[in-house]
Amino acid sequence: MIVDVHAHWGPWFFSMDVGSIDVNVDLLDRFGIDVQLVSAIEGIVYDAPAGNRSLAPHLDLDPRLRGMVVVDPRRLDEARADLTTYLAGDGRRRWVGAKIHTDYSRTPIDSAGMRAAVELTTEFGLPTLVHTWGPNVVDLADLAAQVPGARVIAGHMGASGWPLVARAAERCDRIWFEPCWSAPEAGRIRWVLDRVGPGRLMFGTDATLIDPSVAFGAIEAARLDPAEYAAVMGETATELFGL
Repeated sequence: MIVDVHAHWGPWFFSMDVGSIDVNVDLLDRFGIDVQLVSAIEGIVYDAPAGNRSLAPHLDLDPRLRGMVVVDPRRLDEARADLTTYLAGDGRRRWVGAKIHTDYSRTPIDSAGMRAAVELTTEFGLPTLVHTWGPNVVDLADLAAQVPGARVIAGHMGASGWPLVARAAERCDRIWFEPCWSAPEAGRIRWVLDRVGPGRLMFGTDATLIDPSVAFGAIEAARLDPAEYAAVMGETATELFGL
C-alpha cells in the first residue's frame, strides 16, 4: 500500500505542462501509488475557494484520488464555508484532510492567523498538512501542542530544517513529518527515522511539481526494513487520514 500524502492538481505558474488530471493518473499508474492526497494549485497560490471548487469534480474521476481542502488563514470565513460544504453528506469519503501553505498565504506558523486556521481544521476533524521550511518546523510542533486535538503534518519536513525534526517531535506527539523536497540532502530520511520512528514519518512526492522518482529514490536510499517501509509508505497515513 503506497499513499502519497503530499500531491497537487492543476496548472502551476512555472513553465510546465501539468494542468490536466490525466497527469496525476499517469503518475499513479507509473509509480504504483494506491492513494494520492491532492490539493488544488489555484487554491494554494491564488484563491483557496476557487481552487477547492475547481478540484471537487476531478476527485470522482479516479478512486485513488482524495482531496485536501485548501485553507487560507486570511480568509477563514470562506474556509469554514468550504469545509462545511465539502464535508457534508459523503464528502468525507472524498475530502480527507486540509492543506495550508504558509509562504503563499504570507502567514507565519507562529501567528494568530495560523493558529485560528488550525483550530478551524481541527474543529472539522481533519489532519492538516502545513508547508514548513527551515526552523518553522519547530513552530508547527509548538502550535500543535497549543491546539487541543490538532493533528498536523509538517510538509517537506522543514526542508533545510530537517535536523530540527527530532526537536519538533519532542515538543508534541501530534505532529507527523513528510519529507519531499526538490533538493534533498543525503542521509536525512534515515537520520530522522532513527529518531522519531516510522509511525511519525509519511511518504509524499510534491507531484505534480516534482517527479515522484525523487521521493522514491530518497526512500530507497534510506534502506528501510519491511516494517518501516510499510509504515512510512502507507500504514501511518491510512490510520491518520482514515483511508
